[in-house]
Amino acid sequence: MSECVLNSVKEHRKQAGLTQEDLAKSLGVSRQTIISIERGRYVPSLALALKIARFFKCSVDQMFTIEEE
Repeated sequence: MSECVLNSVKEHRKQAGLTQEDLAKSLGVSRQTIISIERGRYVPSLALALKIARFFKCSVDQMFTIEEE
């Protein structure tokens, strides 16, 4: 059985009225990193996942979920 990590980064970012560039600068990563996370092509490190959750004032569980395929 394989697992897929889903996230709600794009939804949170749009709700906050931020561009991908704004979020990237705030987190100290590239815009390409944000694009890859939002599209589900890149699973961030634990440190980055914590930074993202902290930035949006939510838990990591609210931002990221594991779905079994």
